[in-house]
Amino acid sequence: MRPRPLPPGFFARDTVVVARALLGQLLVSEVGGRRCLARIVETEAYVGPHDPACHAAGWRRTRRTEVLYGPPGLAYVYFTYGMHWCLNVVTEPVGYPAAVLLRAAEPLEGLVTMRRRRGRTDERDLAAGPARLTQALGVDRRLDGHPLSAPPLWIAAGTRVPTRRVAAGPRIGIRVAVDWKLRFWIRDDPFVSRSG
Repeated sequence: MRPRPLPPGFFARDTVVVARALLGQLLVSEVGGRRCLARIVETEAYVGPHDPACHAAGWRRTRRTEVLYGPPGLAYVYFTYGMHWCLNVVTEPVGYPAAVLLRAAEPLEGLVTMRRRRGRTDERDLAAGPARLTQALGVDRRLDGHPLSAPPLWIAAGTRVPTRRVAAGPRIGIRVAVDWKLRFWIRDDPFVSRSG
């Protein structure tokens, strides 16, 4: 049975609301004909043109960031540090550039494929970090702009995480707005990239 994708309206909301609500949802990949399923356990919000850490800060509009201005629910995939892919979900109404970075996920299905892609065996190491997550699920630039409601990559309904189990803290790996508490994770979950 194929998990049903979340409706586009799920993503057409305030970015912080979406970042929290994505915790517990399912990320499904059928990239390369291999099905992998993971539960999202950590996210980061990049809240738009007034956020200096957002790629569209100051309404910057380039070939790379064009997808951020598109409809909510698109994948925004970019290359960082010259070696890693990162997967984001576009949020807010069309024309307002904001997104949620998927930072970590708990592997549920397709572990053999994830282990082969990652060259690792420990489940906790397979998707604990944005670059590990994309590698484990076979995500790269070919999926930039892909609607996350259809194969080969989509987000499906999982289990709602109670508010008391959601932790918040500063974002990681940025140089500006580092004190903004826009990283969210499931408290005490062993699959997050960093718990503090």
